[in-house]
Amino acid sequence: MSPSGPSDGDGYDWLYEDESGRHRPRPAASGSAVPPPNLPPPGSKGSRPKRSKDRKEPKARKPRGRWRLLWLILVLWLAFLLIVPIVAWSKITKVDATPDSERPQDKATTWLIVGTDKRPKDRSRGRTDTILLLTYGGGGPSVLTSIPRDSLVNIPGHGRTKVNAAYAYGGPPLLVETMEGATGLRIDGYTEIGFVGLRDVVDALGGIEICPDQDIKDKDARLNIKKGCQEVDGKTALGYSRSRKAFGTGDIARGQHQREVIGAIGKAALSPSTVLNPFTYSRVATTAAESLAVGDDVSMFSFGRFAWKLARAVGGDGRSCTVPIANLAVEWDRERALKYFGHLKNGTTDELGTLCTEDGMRD
Repeated sequence: MSPSGPSDGDGYDWLYEDESGRHRPRPAASGSAVPPPNLPPPGSKGSRPKRSKDRKEPKARKPRGRWRLLWLILVLWLAFLLIVPIVAWSKITKVDATPDSERPQDKATTWLIVGTDKRPKDRSRGRTDTILLLTYGGGGPSVLTSIPRDSLVNIPGHGRTKVNAAYAYGGPPLLVETMEGATGLRIDGYTEIGFVGLRDVVDALGGIEICPDQDIKDKDARLNIKKGCQEVDGKTALGYSRSRKAFGTGDIARGQHQREVIGAIGKAALSPSTVLNPFTYSRVATTAAESLAVGDDVSMFSFGRFAWKLARAVGGDGRSCTVPIANLAVEWDRERALKYFGHLKNGTTDELGTLCTEDGMRD
């Protein structure tokens, strides 16, 4: 305490003395006798605590943008896969294929697949160069059945004659009625394709693989190929599916080749190179739609299921057969044919056994 002036006993009187030792007025008490600390101004480096060398900075979170982009691409791709068939379906030709006659009932589903020999400038209906039945449902495997075009059947209003004449006489309705009468099966769906359509679909796929077991030279089918597995274009695939004069079994061999071509088309259409390539996928869907005609009672959903079953039937999950025949004149073996179609009708295709053969002949 300074002897020259009063003191309040806090020990800091010397802070209030001037140069002559006289006391200056003290500021009003702030509630604490301790002077405020000498802090650095706000924002200066001295106000920040030193960072410990041992302390690790938290890692920055990975951006979620890349995952959102991947999800967006996936959603757009799935939408593309759905939109393309919807647009293509609007381009498919619809035809009346429902007969007026009384119709059978089945436990299974059967489609009639027709390939016509109509040319682009042909004003007539043409005839059915290919007749196939695809049957599925009921618990057994799917079955693809070839009906030789020269098979003798009863055509309503025209007597007993070759089955391929039914289409020429009365179009799809008469052909459906004829097939229902001959087989006892109900035809639930109908689809047809012409020469040009088959060629164009194969070309849209970039070709298909066929595996002939012999050299084939057929002037009528415009075909000249060597035996063995090979990639072919639409023109060659068409000739292969129509060739019969180069074989001793004639129409039977043609049916086998037709099933082979259909299986190859299905395999190529379901391959990753088609589905994952947007240009190929769109081209195939559009070309197929412009090449096909279906019954006017067929929905897009039922057609999609049919196309899937058709591809799988020849691809190992089903059976590929010719209608049971008694001889190479393609006269049906009545007893075996009745049993064969009975299994198809009742959905017991797992019990076909030796009734199903590649050429229709008895083993």
